[in-house]
Amino acid sequence: MGNFLVWVVWVAAAFACLGSAVAVITFANPFYSALALVGNLGSLAVLYLLLSAEFVAAAQMLVYAGAVMVMFLFVIAYLGGRAETPWAGGPGWQAVAAVGAAGALLVEIVVAVGLKAGGRLSEEADVDAFFGGPHEIGRLFLTDHLLAFEITSIVLLIAAIGGVILGSNARSGPESTGGSPARAGGTRSPAPSISAAQPPEGEAAR
Repeated sequence: MGNFLVWVVWVAAAFACLGSAVAVITFANPFYSALALVGNLGSLAVLYLLLSAEFVAAAQMLVYAGAVMVMFLFVIAYLGGRAETPWAGGPGWQAVAAVGAAGALLVEIVVAVGLKAGGRLSEEADVDAFFGGPHEIGRLFLTDHLLAFEITSIVLLIAAIGGVILGSNARSGPESTGGSPARAGGTRSPAPSISAAQPPEGEAAR
């Protein structure tokens, strides 16, 4: 009964992960895409729990689904979410690269499942009691993967700064001045002449 529940949770989390990933790239509103990404990160945390990686699951929810997604939503709200039609104007090089990368991952998954079903990956790994713990993960982060860890933090910082710069440039257009185009451009129409508007004194006396 326990294994059956594990399989049910695994299948539900896997389909939720795939469905939310498809929703991220198909929603026209970026706010809804960000919410779908939160669901994707949550389903990945469930899969980490099934792999006995409790610390990674907690970090997934606190860091990525919490702090990083709050930053994403802040940038979307700062820039103003504009609904765009996905795949408009034909597929570009980014779409082609994304489809190619997804196809490569699918082939890798199919090969791994085939090797596992054939018994070629039946050897069990030597996992100790400290596997997945905070001490072991911290040691790997600060020794073997220190460069990748620091590069990731720099990339996130650059993304936050870039979002603020893009938002400030978007708000500094002519629409943000709140006035007429003549006021925004710094030119104004000449005032009417007083002498032209009033008749001469001689004609006024008559």
